[in-house]
Amino acid sequence: MEMIRSGMEKALVHYDFLAGRLKYDEKGRQEIDCDGAGVSYVMASSELKLEDLGELYPNPAFLQLIPMPELTHELEERPLFAIQATLFKCGSYAFGVSLNHAAMDGVGFLTFFLNLACLISNQRLAITPYTNRELLAARSPPRVTFSHPEYVKLEEIVKMLPTRKSPPEDHEFKQFHLSSKDISTLKEKARAGNTLDPKIITNFNVVAAYIWKCKSLATYGPDENKTSTLLYAVDIRRKIQPNLPSSYAGNGVFYAYAKATCRDLDTSPFPNIVKMVSEGVARITDEYIRSAIDSCQVSVRFPIGDVIVTSWWKLDFGEMEFEWGKPKYFCPVPDPKTKVVMLSPGVDKGVGVLIRLPSSKMEKFCSLFYKDFGPSQSRL
Repeated sequence: MEMIRSGMEKALVHYDFLAGRLKYDEKGRQEIDCDGAGVSYVMASSELKLEDLGELYPNPAFLQLIPMPELTHELEERPLFAIQATLFKCGSYAFGVSLNHAAMDGVGFLTFFLNLACLISNQRLAITPYTNRELLAARSPPRVTFSHPEYVKLEEIVKMLPTRKSPPEDHEFKQFHLSSKDISTLKEKARAGNTLDPKIITNFNVVAAYIWKCKSLATYGPDENKTSTLLYAVDIRRKIQPNLPSSYAGNGVFYAYAKATCRDLDTSPFPNIVKMVSEGVARITDEYIRSAIDSCQVSVRFPIGDVIVTSWWKLDFGEMEFEWGKPKYFCPVPDPKTKVVMLSPGVDKGVGVLIRLPSSKMEKFCSLFYKDFGPSQSRL
């Protein structure tokens, strides 16, 4: 436990911004104040053995292993980064981390943990982090050249809020699994009619398209008047000019989007839906990114979507080597109130799909999801 603490102290020399706090500037936008207020470190123990946890998957119950910031505190008082080391009865331990996304994205987080593992072992940094955020600064003057429907103005979000509070509805999480064979089946569906460029029939595009269709129809049905928006994160390190360094330790992701009516999602051939998903990432050019940054400089905006997909699928945390070896398992832990669909590495080179829905909608989602694969693939 003391080695972990010592490693964190060394890491903060290179990641000093993590010890800062978020605050609002004069225009109401959030910025990191590098005031050195510090990070939170918790040492904990459990009477359980690691094997008592059973099957390891992105389980909401794992929130007990994570130090969550007190939401009752003012924004300026909440740590950007908190880590909890929990020692199990068998001698195994868990790292639980709470990280504000304004500080780093998943790629930066992976680099941070690779470096932390080195510092705990008294080795040099694996990768020197690049922390200069000015590469993503707005232009002067700002020049908004696209409409950016994926980022909605704050005043428009306020108008979307219901005027009356409805009784809270029970929600549930369910973990689904798509094996490599299932993903191949989806890719075959996308090839039907030979209408798509083979380059866009990727694992992510077909899985995202399938989830978008199933979740939208489960939530809204085939409503021709309801437009469903899919958002998914795109790493812009190699899309912006000049490129961000691969070691960029900040938030280097932007949201790509796709839009369609629920009726179209119900009746359109699967290749058409895959094409709409692929057009989202094709839209993310240097000028589009610069325009999005400028639009958020001109007005306060937030990403809003009906289906939001975030992927930890290809982040290889298994390569981390601590003083005590490589981790047995690594996963994101969902917030109980999240609307985000999480993709994480699955068995057999597949993907785990963690989704939260109202209990009344989950049965419909299961029916749609199982339509092509069968219920035997419901869990990791």
